[in-house]
Amino acid sequence: MFKWKEAFSCNVAEIDKQHKKLIELGSDLAIIVSAKDGLDHYDDIMRVLNELKDYTIYHFSYEEELMAKHGYEGLDNHKKQHNAFINKIVEIADKDIDENQKKVTMDILTFIADWIENHILKTDHQYKDFFNEKGIY
Repeated sequence: MFKWKEAFSCNVAEIDKQHKKLIELGSDLAIIVSAKDGLDHYDDIMRVLNELKDYTIYHFSYEEELMAKHGYEGLDNHKKQHNAFINKIVEIADKDIDENQKKVTMDILTFIADWIENHILKTDHQYKDFFNEKGIY
């Protein structure tokens, strides 16, 4: 579910690298939720969730700065989607994860998978040609 595919590529090396990291964090969560060891994984879930939130903020800032620098028309819409993602991650992190680890983690995984499909594969791919035309690869 959380493996890099060439179809995800935005043809901008740094953005692809950052997207790979986000997918890796999704994979880390999937591994945690699929563990059948009977152990409490609260600390692991929170570690990955916090890393996901922090890395996402870093990634979104990078994308938005690149868009602003080159005058990308879709910047405002992109920012709205980015803010909605961060708000959703914060909302999930504020839930009672300790008592509902599997359910909350599955909600996060579903949300990330949906984000990959609807944001990276659609919205981010809209800037692919724009950046390439500006000489950004």
